[in-house]
Amino acid sequence: MSKILTSETWEKLRASGARTVALQFPEGLKRRAPETAAALKEAGYTVIISGDPCYGACDLATDALALADVLIHFGHAPVDDRPGVIYEQVTFDFDPEIAERAISLLDQGRPVGLVTTVQHAHLTDAVAAVLEARGFAVVVGDGNARTPCRGQVLGCSYASARSAGTSQYLYVGTGVFHAIGVGLATGARVVALDPYTGRAEEADASRLMRRRFVQIEKARQAKTVGIILSTKSGQRREDLARHLASLSPAADIICMREVSPDSLLNLGYDCYVNTACPRLAYDDQVRFPVPVLSPPEYEIVRGIRDWDDYIIDEI
Repeated sequence: MSKILTSETWEKLRASGARTVALQFPEGLKRRAPETAAALKEAGYTVIISGDPCYGACDLATDALALADVLIHFGHAPVDDRPGVIYEQVTFDFDPEIAERAISLLDQGRPVGLVTTVQHAHLTDAVAAVLEARGFAVVVGDGNARTPCRGQVLGCSYASARSAGTSQYLYVGTGVFHAIGVGLATGARVVALDPYTGRAEEADASRLMRRRFVQIEKARQAKTVGIILSTKSGQRREDLARHLASLSPAADIICMREVSPDSLLNLGYDCYVNTACPRLAYDDQVRFPVPVLSPPEYEIVRGIRDWDDYIIDEI
């Protein structure tokens, strides 16, 4: 059997009565497709593999599912209860003792909110134990339907961080995007710890905020505005898109599945407002030819929200 398929998933698959199985992998796991397909075919299943990009459980391969009895989605926790989908959460281990590297940056006099991504959520209690052994009070917040694991954050949801309600956080994961998001969502100080390199640093949102201010000011000059409405299963915010379009007669709703620099360039609008994955505006702006704003940022442009009331976009 393929190591990526757990016994629980095999049981769910057998219980479903499916004969044709669609597989969907995020980019970092796509090379596991051949071995996984081989294991399923050996067990008597017909297999279809989605080759499209996949950015999360909000991006289900519904086209592949239409050709199969069931879809196995790898690497993410569920964001909804869509029928016919089995979620295979793929975990990545690290040594919890690596948390020692972050201790010098944390204030021992205050509780620490502990957050991470779904790949590492199974180690949350072990990391908390390391911090507690050094005298820290650790709080792991509950998530919501979009982030079902304790302490889990997504680029579009920081509910578990707010649930912890602390004035400082330790984010364990690669990169600093999620850590900055936690800071913007909570107003708290955040230390980011890479569990593989052991590098710990304070997440600084000031650079991101300066870049966002520049894009907001550029967008004030826009004569045409495209409101991006995603057709992806977990990103479709139609009511929000209609609300934003109502703020200006120059705004049009544009349905898209994949938001790319070329597609926006070809459409030719002076700026866009993104109601799809929030990371597009924050993480990918440098790739786009014109400003791509979050919904709260567009409300600033339209004068119905003050800059001092800036909030990060979440789904």
